[in-house]
Amino acid sequence: MNVLIIEDEKPAARRLSRMLDDLDIKVNTMLHSVSESIEWFTNNEHPDLIFLDIQLSDGLSFEIFDTITIKSSIIFTTAYDEYALKAFKLNSIDYLLKPIDDEELEAAVTKYKNQLPSTQSLKVDFEDIKKLLINPMDRVYKKRFTARVGQHLKIFSVEDIECFYSENKGTYLHTTDNRNYLIDTTLESLEDELNPQQFYRVNRKFYININAIKDIISYTNSRLQIKLHHFNEQEIIVARERVKDFKEWLE
Repeated sequence: MNVLIIEDEKPAARRLSRMLDDLDIKVNTMLHSVSESIEWFTNNEHPDLIFLDIQLSDGLSFEIFDTITIKSSIIFTTAYDEYALKAFKLNSIDYLLKPIDDEELEAAVTKYKNQLPSTQSLKVDFEDIKKLLINPMDRVYKKRFTARVGQHLKIFSVEDIECFYSENKGTYLHTTDNRNYLIDTTLESLEDELNPQQFYRVNRKFYININAIKDIISYTNSRLQIKLHHFNEQEIIVARERVKDFKEWLE
């Protein structure tokens, strides 16, 4: 099987490649932008299956189809439910919501194999897609968070937040002046709100700011311990299954 990944976030592309490798599927090529993909498709034989991120750094991946007639089957990957659920009438096999789950990936691959996809070209109604996407080009992340302090609302820039963490069913942010504040959200909701270049979820309880890291220490069972400049109320441990991705994120 000839497989291609198109994903603008290189750590996410590498992670997906490793997950496919665990399913005995070798990824032949990884591309990271609309322009790079158009050039590649122009000069190479098209693959059997494409894992395609909907929103790339230089535009929507659908723009590739404006220039190139692609006959491959596609599994879309996206962090945005509305893109996947509102549908684009394509011959796509499936879609996967980020962060991609091992079982869902395996189910999508199995579905692809069982369907014996035809070689008919994709038919895309781009006008309908454009109507669905009001502001499609730029992925916008939150720059500020608020917390209620008594009768007041306090505003925090993400630059002043060392980490977010969960405790006793609440979600807190910890600031660079060494204070904790309860906020009205969940760690799961932060997935789409935080810039992944600046914040990383090291385990089920913590998102950390890369600029707040003071030290990284080897820990038991091939894990890592993170020391932040100010937060020291709990140990921050990078889960073993996240260590490789975490190291790639640091780069």
